[in-house]
Amino acid sequence: MKTMIRKTIVLAVLSAMSFPLFAQDTNAPLPTIGLILQRVVERVKKESDNDRAFDERYSYLRTKVTEYRNSAGELKKHEEKSSVHDPPAAKHSQPDAAKSNPDSEKSEAVSDTHSNVRGKQFKRDDFLLNQDLVRRFQFTLAGRELIGGRPALTIDFVPVSKKMPERNLKDRFINKAAGRVWVDEADYCLVKADVHLTQKVSVGFGLVGAVWKFDYGFERERTDDGLWFTRGVNWHLEGREVVFNRKVDYHEKMIDIRRTAS
Repeated sequence: MKTMIRKTIVLAVLSAMSFPLFAQDTNAPLPTIGLILQRVVERVKKESDNDRAFDERYSYLRTKVTEYRNSAGELKKHEEKSSVHDPPAAKHSQPDAAKSNPDSEKSEAVSDTHSNVRGKQFKRDDFLLNQDLVRRFQFTLAGRELIGGRPALTIDFVPVSKKMPERNLKDRFINKAAGRVWVDEADYCLVKADVHLTQKVSVGFGLVGAVWKFDYGFERERTDDGLWFTRGVNWHLEGREVVFNRKVDYHEKMIDIRRTAS
């Protein structure tokens, strides 16, 4: 009888320990925005190791769909691409194999080789907060939400100034971006982002084209062993290339994710 009671107590304790404790903290006081940004910047330093470990342990299928429309919304071009990532096969591949197969690279966007308005201005790594990005934006803590059953801190951001350094085309877009990001409260990594342009961006100093609408977003998920991966990427662009207006939609998904290595 005493043995049964002890087993019952042990099982109850283990059950309580296995229940995600952070799920009970959704009403806890919010941390300061300064502390959040500090932790996120520290987390960024681990992202390369996270991505490398995920690719070593998991196989997956990545699909990409890009659609080009004219100003009237008529579909003019449809592209579909897919690539399979298999860790065992990757270990035996040649060092330059990824370069010979563009689909094997970890690109977050697909560009039309006949277009100068490509929509390839943002990717997930561009929003891994570092000190440079922290200086460019004003951040406001909006609250806390559950993302995938895990508490995430919601943060709104806007450009801190209209006159920020523009070293390249990417800077022109980032300096005019605003939106919201979600930060996992336990791991302090970005798990979701919704970004949009606040102003028109000239491409090629206005001679080649311009982009007046660009909405971008991504979502990430966490594996059971604590690794994060990008489940989906979506963006919508509207702009002008020389004298032609165009609309571009891009959708990327990672599916059939399977653990293949210990």
